[in-house]
Formats: sequence, structure tokens, C-alpha cells
Amino acid sequence: MVISFNSIKGGVGKSTIAANMAAWLHKQGHDVLLIDGDDQETVSDFTAWREQTLGNTGYTLVNMTGLNLRKQVESLKSKYDHIVIDTGGRDTTSQRAALTVADIAMIPFVPRSFDLWTINKVLPLIDEIQSIRAVPLIVYTFLSRADIRSADNREVAEALNGFEQLTFLPFPISNRKAVSNAAGVGLAVFEAPDPDKKAVVEIEALFNHIINGSNTSTTA
Repeated sequence: MVISFNSIKGGVGKSTIAANMAAWLHKQGHDVLLIDGDDQETVSDFTAWREQTLGNTGYTLVNMTGLNLRKQVESLKSKYDHIVIDTGGRDTTSQRAALTVADIAMIPFVPRSFDLWTINKVLPLIDEIQSIRAVPLIVYTFLSRADIRSADNREVAEALNGFEQLTFLPFPISNRKAVSNAAGVGLAVFEAPDPDKKAVVEIEALFNHIINGSNTSTTA
């Protein structure tokens, strides 16, 4: 399965979640390729720290940008159980290439009105991509960096749930320090020495739904 993390706005936690998913898929026993298609190279930095912290990454990392991304992913699909692609936080050639080759697109939104405004740019992009694909792209949206308790969460969730081009997933990723602290040393949140159980449950619920169609956590 090819899973692309996309956004046309930075600061939504996209790269951190993509890196966590690559680590989580490895934990489940899968052979995983993580593609850094973002010029900022956030998941590359994460992986460098990961190798320094753990001694190995557990997955394969490559950097790909531009139109070449689509051709390379097509040629590599048969060699891995899953491919996770992180793209830049704007409408780029790399992002469009990822959307044309992915099975699933994950589009996070921070529950703020000015983040939701970007939906007016996201929807035309998705419509354009769908029009040139032989097999429809599955497009999921979810809340990222959400407040622990906020009416904004509910309001933005209701808004996202109203767009027919998107499937809203009710598995928010809260804005917890544990996630960024772990990522800062190349670890997924569930790999931290003293993991935040609530953060682990959130991220595994999202990943389990994507891969297994289930929101059951694998954490004891």
C-alpha cells in the first residue's frame, strides 16, 4: 500500500505523523519504504536522529522530488509491503506526483479557522487528481495538533465531514509534547522510554484504521 501525507499548509504535523507511521509499520513486521518528498527534509532529519539513537532505522529512507517520484514509486511498489510518502506543505510537483501514485492520501488539518480556509485549495486539487486516475484515490482527513479540549475540534470536524471528496476520520492527534519530544530524537511516540499512553492510543487508533480498518490499539 502506498500512503501519502499531504497538505498545502505547513505546521500541521504531517511529517511527524508520517515518520511515526513508518516506524509503526516496521513495528508490525512490515518492510517499509519512507520517501522524503519535502524540500525541508524533516523525515530525513528524523531518520538521521533515529539511526543515532537506535543504531538502525528499521525502514528504508530515500529522497525523491519532482516528477521522478511517481515513476520511482511505481517501480518500487512490488519491493515493499508499504510505502509512506511525506510531501511538502504546499502545492508542488512532488505532491501531485505522490497523489497520482498513492492508494491513500492523508490530509491533516489543525482545528483552526485559518487552517480550514485552505480547504478551498485542497478540494480543486483532489478533483483534478481524481480526474486523471484510473483507480480513485482514497482521501482521508483528520485533526492534527488538536487541543485536548476545545470546541474548535468539534466545529472543524463537522466542517470536514461535510465534503463529499473527503472521508473524515474521527481519530484526532492531540497537540502533546510527548510526540514532539520523541520525534526530536528520532523516536516514534510509542518508542519513548516512558511513553505517553494517551498519545500512543491516539496515533495507533489512526494507523490501525488505515491499515486494518480497526481502531483497536496494539498497545497493552
